[in-house]
Amino acid sequence: MKALILYYSTYGHIEALANAVAAGVREVNGTEVVIKRVPELMPEEVAKQAGAKLDQDAPIATVEELPDYDAIIIGTPTRYGRMAAQMANFLDQTGGLWFQNALVGKVGSVFTSTASQHGGQETTLISTIVNLMHLGMTIVGTPYTEKRLTLIDEVMGGTPYGASTIAGGDGSRMPSDNEIEIAKSQGRHVASVAMALKKGSA
Repeated sequence: MKALILYYSTYGHIEALANAVAAGVREVNGTEVVIKRVPELMPEEVAKQAGAKLDQDAPIATVEELPDYDAIIIGTPTRYGRMAAQMANFLDQTGGLWFQNALVGKVGSVFTSTASQHGGQETTLISTIVNLMHLGMTIVGTPYTEKRLTLIDEVMGGTPYGASTIAGGDGSRMPSDNEIEIAKSQGRHVASVAMALKKGSA
């Protein structure tokens, strides 16, 4: 079972969650995971002025390679309660794959980051999931078997629609231990479901 973690990260928060999701995928025997990111749309000078993290290890993905994976787990920060333009631009190029039914039956999942506790995590996750449903993907979230989703003793992300983190208004807060563990749990769950579907269709 081959999984792609496909993300966009301006300041490194989604990048950190992407690595955690990938770690969870690797815990499932028989899996291979690849981490890639979508292209930056900001000119380099503008990105530098904005303090964007430009030294990310993940290579740039192409739309054409998406059918090579059994599961695609998308990470995008929130922009006014929806996915970032960089991710939207990438997904907008999948029309040819839609026409060919190339992603039908693949497993899809989403994770996100917001500046504030109520900054649009769930709307971003759900609206991104809608894109994957149009492509015919099988949606997998983060079920409440992950007990950290019910914790209320600290401010943190984490939803049944996918993992999430809170970056803080100035971006200084990186994912907490609980948020990292929820992301790992999502990776494990997605990998397990994708593996079961792949075996069932063999």
